[in-house]
Amino acid sequence: MTSTQSRRLHNFSAGPGTLPLSVLEAAREELPVFGKTGASVMEISHRSPEYIAIETSARARIRSLLGLTEDWHILFLGGGASMQFHQVPLNFLPSDGQAGYLLTGVWAKKAHAEACKIGHGRIVASSAESTFNYIPDPESWVLDRRDSYLHYTSNNTIYGTQFHSPLNVNCPLVCDASSDFLSRPIELDRYGLIYAGAQKNIGPAGVTVVLVRDRFMKTRNASLPTMLDYGTHAAKCFNTPPVHAVYMVEKVLRWLEEQGGIPGIQAVNQKKARLLYDAIDSSEFYRGTAQKASRSLMNVTFRLTNEELEPVFIQRAAEHGLLALKGHRSVGGMRASIYNACPLDSVNVLIEFMRDFEKKNG
Repeated sequence: MTSTQSRRLHNFSAGPGTLPLSVLEAAREELPVFGKTGASVMEISHRSPEYIAIETSARARIRSLLGLTEDWHILFLGGGASMQFHQVPLNFLPSDGQAGYLLTGVWAKKAHAEACKIGHGRIVASSAESTFNYIPDPESWVLDRRDSYLHYTSNNTIYGTQFHSPLNVNCPLVCDASSDFLSRPIELDRYGLIYAGAQKNIGPAGVTVVLVRDRFMKTRNASLPTMLDYGTHAAKCFNTPPVHAVYMVEKVLRWLEEQGGIPGIQAVNQKKARLLYDAIDSSEFYRGTAQKASRSLMNVTFRLTNEELEPVFIQRAAEHGLLALKGHRSVGGMRASIYNACPLDSVNVLIEFMRDFEKKNG
């Protein structure tokens, strides 16, 4: 074990999430001088051949991993997913039109609120009445062919829920995939746009990956602000991109390929989630908060039967090197975020701690 490995603890942060150690070490080596440029990647021109090669490689790897055809534009934008909440309806929701929104958590609600500033953001279904602890049954959705698109959040970090089946709708799908991007395959046929903040699964904060199908791009509204027009960024490198974040994303994509691509990492993600949920379900001391059919493979939310013990659990876990297990402030409890780069070993250590804590406090 290297000295760096011995100092790194088990990180279950919901975002920014853990990054592969090999990627961090490679970036550390290249930080002062990138390649033969004589400078850091953060200091070279974004129009230099060296940086263009990084961005070209990142696009090619995303295209390969997802099986994107050439009619998909791959953009690296700033502003996080929160910017996309507004940018999507600004581009694709006519002021006299409508778009559908599935409300399955706080971030979906925020996206819907931004749509309502542009036009009619229509609620198709919601699980708000049950504190967003499930994904609404498609049989209950109120679909409308007049919708310009249907927006949904594929994984809900706060509540620990996730869509597990393809969405069968008649309008283009728009997906906020921030917290499960490249963790599993995507059936692309029905999608018009997919966006993801990098800081969960594919890199550090600072860049948002936006995938836009060309035929959907052509339906965007006229007279858009230059910087908020997807067409601006699809046409050329218009302004300085988040260079270092894109550089890190490219390295994580290489790492993901080494794990067997999306099928390989999906198998690991399924195993991590299965082990952790089994540990919760086999005990009367712990209880999961999301309905079983809607449980997330990325964010495992749970509580103690005796909720008064939860602060003690979180404190003792931190003392054992288990970081960031406190649930979101709006719901409390515990949350273990087990994104792509969270090692299986970390999940096993958490399960061992949970059993020991139950033995001592149950």
